[in-house]
Amino acid sequence: MYKIAKENLTALFQKIAAEQELYLPVKTAGQVNFGVWTEDAEVDLDTLKSVKSPKDVFFPQSETLYTCIRDGKKIKIEPEALKEQNFVVFGMKACDVKGVEVLDRVFLVDPLDTFYAARRDHGTIVALACHEPEETCFCKVFGVDAADPSAADVAAWMVGDELYWKALTEKGEALTEAVKDLLTEDGAAEEVVEKEKEAIRGIVEQLPYTNLSLDGWNGDVLMEKFEDPLWDELYKPCLACGTCTFVCPTCQCYDIKDYDAGKNGVQRYRCWDSCMYSDFTMMAHGNNRKSQKERFRQRFMHKLVYYPANNDGMYSCVGCGRCVEKCPASLNIVKVIKAFQKQGGEQ
Repeated sequence: MYKIAKENLTALFQKIAAEQELYLPVKTAGQVNFGVWTEDAEVDLDTLKSVKSPKDVFFPQSETLYTCIRDGKKIKIEPEALKEQNFVVFGMKACDVKGVEVLDRVFLVDPLDTFYAARRDHGTIVALACHEPEETCFCKVFGVDAADPSAADVAAWMVGDELYWKALTEKGEALTEAVKDLLTEDGAAEEVVEKEKEAIRGIVEQLPYTNLSLDGWNGDVLMEKFEDPLWDELYKPCLACGTCTFVCPTCQCYDIKDYDAGKNGVQRYRCWDSCMYSDFTMMAHGNNRKSQKERFRQRFMHKLVYYPANNDGMYSCVGCGRCVEKCPASLNIVKVIKAFQKQGGEQ
């Protein structure tokens, strides 16, 4: 295991960015989101969670798929080039890394999403353990260990003025080799990191939603949950703003549209969409989910029933708590789970 002084992280970022793109948490106008590192960027590794998850590094909020150009009486189609440059995502939390695993099961199965696959092939994830999880976090409920982001290519821990670094995959080993001259081997690192893990897990155990029960939620309760009359009341405070879907690390709904770029032709692009919107999946005959209740139910049924039914029991929520923080109506997945718990007579 290696370490690097916090004051030397800028040199580490420069070293990485000299060879490949580097994305990390950047503060802009008081908000922290993942962005491309530049010399004048205000890097913020202390804020626990970015406003949006870093999923858009792999699944951009908007991306061009191909361009149609008129050539006389013919139409020429020019596909957008796939990602070819290597890049590093630095500072992802364990919940967001788990979110990428959820997306993998959507975009890396047949039919393969080549745009997403290219980014996954060229991306290296350096995950940073959560030094001090917050009250809105409930990642442990979904099997995520905030203290040990072991599903990444490199796991890192910030302890005091030192960042500890451990390569976990071949990609991680390659990145470690590329920046090795800035890292220092530390024989006592394992002990320091284990103490940090214990401290983080101790905080997690004290969080209000840590013991949230998922009893009664799985892929075998489709009709039972779908037809439950509780949805008739639960959805009413929902504003259908879509905020929950846009900050979520695992939401993958998108729309495909055309944009007239004038002399540059017509660009077909895809952009994030939300199952909470009334025009989502609208077709000539209309919309299969006509009411807000149906759309509200769809979101949570997908997270807790449909997705696990098709993915070996894995839920498509990672407990990051962003929807808990950002929903203007204070209506989120925790409230839904608790409402069904209460209905069943549980505390």
